[in-house]
Amino acid sequence: MAKLVVEVHDACDLMPKDGQGSASPFVEVHFDEQRQRTQTKPRELNPIWNEKFSFNVNNPRDLPSKTIEVVVYNDRKGGHHKNFLGHVRISGNSVPLLSDSEAIDLQRYPLEKRGLFSHIKGDIALKIYAVHDGNHYPPPPTNAGSFETEATPVFQEINTNKLQAEDAIDDHEKKNKKKRKDKEVRTFHSIGTATGGPAAAAPPFVSSGFGFDTHVMKEKAPTVETRTDFARAGPPTAMHMHLPKQNPEFLLVETRPPVAARMRFRGGDKMACNYDLVEQMRFLYVSVVKAKDLPAMDVSGSLDPYVEVKLGNYKGKTKYLEKNQSPVWKQIFAFSKDRLQSNLLEVTVKDKDFVTKDDFVGRVFFDLSEVPLRVPPDSPLAPQWIAPGKDEILGKVILSVRDIPPRFETHKFPDPCWFNLFKPSLAQEEGEKKKDKFSSKILLRLCLDAGYHVLDEATHFSSDLQPSSKHLRKPSIGILELGILSARNLLPMKGKDGRTTDAYCAAKYGNKWVRTRTILNTLNPRWNEQYTWEVYDPCTVITIGVFDNCHINGSKDDSRDQRIGKVRIRLSTLETDRKYTYYYPLLVLTPSGLRKHGELHLSLRFTCTAWVNMVAQYGKPLLPKMHYVQPISVKHIDWLRHQAMQIVAARLSRAEPPLRREVVEYILDVDYHMWSLRRSKANFLRIMSLLSGITAACKWYNDICNWRNPITTCLVHVLLFILVCYPELILPTVFLYLFVVGLWNYRFRPRHPPHMDTRLSQADSAHPDELDEEFDSFPASRTPSDIVRMRYDRLRSVAGRVQTVVGDLASQGERAQALLGWRDPRATAIFILFSLIWAVFIYVTPFQVVAVLVGLYLLRHPRFRSKMPAVPVNFFKRLPSKSDILL
Repeated sequence: MAKLVVEVHDACDLMPKDGQGSASPFVEVHFDEQRQRTQTKPRELNPIWNEKFSFNVNNPRDLPSKTIEVVVYNDRKGGHHKNFLGHVRISGNSVPLLSDSEAIDLQRYPLEKRGLFSHIKGDIALKIYAVHDGNHYPPPPTNAGSFETEATPVFQEINTNKLQAEDAIDDHEKKNKKKRKDKEVRTFHSIGTATGGPAAAAPPFVSSGFGFDTHVMKEKAPTVETRTDFARAGPPTAMHMHLPKQNPEFLLVETRPPVAARMRFRGGDKMACNYDLVEQMRFLYVSVVKAKDLPAMDVSGSLDPYVEVKLGNYKGKTKYLEKNQSPVWKQIFAFSKDRLQSNLLEVTVKDKDFVTKDDFVGRVFFDLSEVPLRVPPDSPLAPQWIAPGKDEILGKVILSVRDIPPRFETHKFPDPCWFNLFKPSLAQEEGEKKKDKFSSKILLRLCLDAGYHVLDEATHFSSDLQPSSKHLRKPSIGILELGILSARNLLPMKGKDGRTTDAYCAAKYGNKWVRTRTILNTLNPRWNEQYTWEVYDPCTVITIGVFDNCHINGSKDDSRDQRIGKVRIRLSTLETDRKYTYYYPLLVLTPSGLRKHGELHLSLRFTCTAWVNMVAQYGKPLLPKMHYVQPISVKHIDWLRHQAMQIVAARLSRAEPPLRREVVEYILDVDYHMWSLRRSKANFLRIMSLLSGITAACKWYNDICNWRNPITTCLVHVLLFILVCYPELILPTVFLYLFVVGLWNYRFRPRHPPHMDTRLSQADSAHPDELDEEFDSFPASRTPSDIVRMRYDRLRSVAGRVQTVVGDLASQGERAQALLGWRDPRATAIFILFSLIWAVFIYVTPFQVVAVLVGLYLLRHPRFRSKMPAVPVNFFKRLPSKSDILL
């Protein structure tokens, strides 16, 4: 009889299941028709249980063939309903047998899926081992004694030992009649000359610890005679050489660590990684590079600065530099993610003082949730300049972000609360622990609108549509890999300075910006840098821009990096798991016209990791739910987009080397909403292209009505009679027609990824004055005033034509409303009387007859047609509209 012990310690990074970005997990352990469960941890994605369960093992030798199943569920409605969060199956063959003095390490098991459509993530920490019931462990085998120094006859001792061994084996077999006998193991004896005592005792019964017993053979054992010169004391003993089954503790144990190489075959993380045979160990790296313009802290005007990095109870300090107001440290601090004790990183600059307390210079805080994640082969993040602040504090209140209630999908704002403001004393700033002095109160209404998506780019080519809260974000559906290989035939951007071009690339997808290194003084740069992004929505766009670096060799800070060109690629137009390698033309529209600045060589691949989720994404709203429950006005959206762009530009400008504002504005296309006559023409032609299908259908219908092709017209008549006789075939016919057309167009599908279309953009045919107007600042800065007046008059003429078209559309709608509006009483009376007659006629006449009559009338021969407009058209055009009452 034995006991199987399962200790459930904790789980981490579980899948949210309650619709609010969290879950209430509990664990069930199943073994040999026995089941036990832990307590429920409400609203916790990283629960800690620390609970121990024991199970009865009736037959220990059957344990290797058993299976332990640990299942994690989400508790719904107090345990009456539950959602599957993952499970782990452990073979009993890997369960060790422990004694009182032994210990076992905690093992982490990745949670596995139950079926094809399960979406599972996270892992669970367990301890699984077996112990004997009541801690009755088998006695150890008898130790071998020393050998005799002289050889003597041992035949009588052999016969005595044989009888004793047979008696011991027979007793053991009687106790195990119903058990299956294992393969017998031969035992060899080396017996001394003395009789009786321990040496003459029967060989002990040996147990392997799991019920795999070792039996001694009943046949006569061979003897071995040995002489040793250094054994001088002790009674003669026997040496037993057993060959039992191997102890399970010395066997191989199969593990399933969550390494990238294994997760790839389970539909998990496919993030490109060179080290896919080891587990990921995440660290928070804090690189303290340098500081500048630090204030003097003593009368002599000197400063001995050092930096203190604090995260929870962990603290690190840089070396202090004597009399240096622009110090350079270049020291790195690393914190393991498993031991993070706080979500707030504190970086403090202090002045070293050898006599009194160190002086406070400045402090800055970082929220760990905003720290970017770097995944190989991404290059290290560039350092950023952070401003050290030392303003006078009138009062302060420290609130944890976790205590601020988030607002995901509710319509009600939280109630305001009063908070006490405390004024810290100077001694406390110096490090002494004193009580805060009460200053005042402040009334605050705090909430986190985490359900919205902050747009920093136009919706038409947005690269991210996820909500701000990470808890509300859906799991990724794939991986986007971009390789920036090279460029060729670039134009010399620094011809006046005696140089060619110092080119670099910048790319944006989602919240992640990347920048390549700058290749100096060449028109054919080669970067060969690869970057990786997680994809959450296939209907997104990645933007890659090429720029000329104008800030090398001590260039002025007010100079701007020049645009060489950019490329946009929509992910939904790419085939999955296909590698695209193309030269993309770098086209730039300038006031002098369209110019090609070279070609960019890119390698692109979109890998799908969740096909079901990707297909389901096409039926979901484009933006998060809050944008539809409580929509933001267009005015505020534009204002928020502008603010988001300013924040992004300010953050990237602090990088080292910086990504300047003109680069961010060009990639985000901040001037997309500005007036452009060229874009207006392009949009008009896009509308006409869409209407061309309707125009072609109307032309085809007119040809049928005019019997241009009698065979086609006759076939249409036959189709009309079939659909009238069998109206249930109308919808199947329509959808079958759509299927056939789509299948036919598959032959003409695009073979290459899309790129900038100059003909569609009207860039190759734009007038120079139109381009000069497009690149003019807002408000206008062009002189003389005659040019501005001419452009204004041109805009008035274009707007007048648009105004006329909009007015005609409004008139047609108002005439339709006037049918029953009695603005023209005679027309309304005629219409309602005609409607009554038609109602009676359709009621007494079968529908098929009406449909055939209407169809034959519409498809009548031209001989029976008149060139004058039809009566219904004349009647509709005579209806009144509101255009005659406009001022």
